Amino acid sequence: MDASDDRNSDQLRRAVDAFWEIIPPFWHRVRAHIRQIAAERFEISVEQFHILRHIRRGDSSISDLAQSKNISRPAMSQAVNALVNKGLIVRTPNPRDRRHIQLELTEAGNALLDAVFEDTRRWMMEILAPLNGEELQTLISAMDFLNKTQSV
Repeated sequence: MDASDDRNSDQLRRAVDAFWEIIPPFWHRVRAHIRQIAAERFEISVEQFHILRHIRRGDSSISDLAQSKNISRPAMSQAVNALVNKGLIVRTPNPRDRRHIQLELTEAGNALLDAVFEDTRRWMMEILAPLNGEELQTLISAMDFLNKTQSV
């Protein structure tokens, strides 16, 4: 192993260590912020928020949601029932297969997601505001790279 391999290995180790020191704690802060907004303003849990988010992203059945969230279908069905009762989701029979029920966000469900995302975006912008343009571009580049590695 040559000196450049040692440097690369050291940089990789430092990058992984930095990731674990920064990303999980920051994500916990974001989740806590979302939890506060969801609970205080909209009386839903973070998990209910994520169900709404998954439906918006295309998970349109109990099975899809259960698989995405890695929970049982009965547990997901119960969570969806609560959101239907709050008027945030509607169930509609699939026109091609009436046994399959599609889940869709209501206008209120979409408005709730928009409000949580906008509030969280504003909050995160306040946190990132002290960074200068070069630092923000570095952060954007790092996020773009991390996003690309998801498919590897």
